[in-house]
Amino acid sequence: MIEDEIMTIEEVAKYLRVSERTVYDWAQKGELPAGKIGTVWRFKKTEIEEWVNDRLSGGRFSNQLKAVQMQAILSPERILFLNYPAKRDVLLALAENLATAPQVKNSKELAMEILRREELMSTAIGRGIAIPHVRLQSITDLVVSVGISSIDVTDFNPLDDDPVRLIIMIGAAYNQHAHYLQTLSFFSAHLKDRELRTALLNAKNADEAYSLLAADDGRNIQ
Repeated sequence: MIEDEIMTIEEVAKYLRVSERTVYDWAQKGELPAGKIGTVWRFKKTEIEEWVNDRLSGGRFSNQLKAVQMQAILSPERILFLNYPAKRDVLLALAENLATAPQVKNSKELAMEILRREELMSTAIGRGIAIPHVRLQSITDLVVSVGISSIDVTDFNPLDDDPVRLIIMIGAAYNQHAHYLQTLSFFSAHLKDRELRTALLNAKNADEAYSLLAADDGRNIQ
């Protein structure tokens, strides 16, 4: 298989020697690096190999999630209130905002790679949430921007057909694979809380939204 081959659930299940249902559940929970083309899960072979290596090498990720310290990766200035109906506009606005962080050294590359990845695989994970994410050599440390949309973004093609309203954009250094997966999984699990999602959508300003996200970032997600 070529280095960047895109794999199906069936192929990943065979590769990992687990059931297809297990792969599907891991993808839904954000525990396995994945994305969607339309409504179908797809996986990059290189990312699956890295995920396996992290687990087999001792377990930084396999011992469930360590706490994500919100103040280290997000600030109120990187929380945007949006009203774009199209995901391209949403992604470009968030990429521009994320690029204001000192960790991001090449804003054009960030925007280009975010759009390229979204064309390849939808980052919508259901429940009105999308988590666009990239690892780049031009990013020095993991950083996050959050978008809260006042209107439905209908073209993310989520599996559950629930229009996206919350967008978490993650940029990481290329060598931060474990931290990158940890952060993806943290937000995926954290935002399963319906009350939290509702509170974020009703937040009056960025400080209020930040306080909601940081309120219990020190816990371990099981």
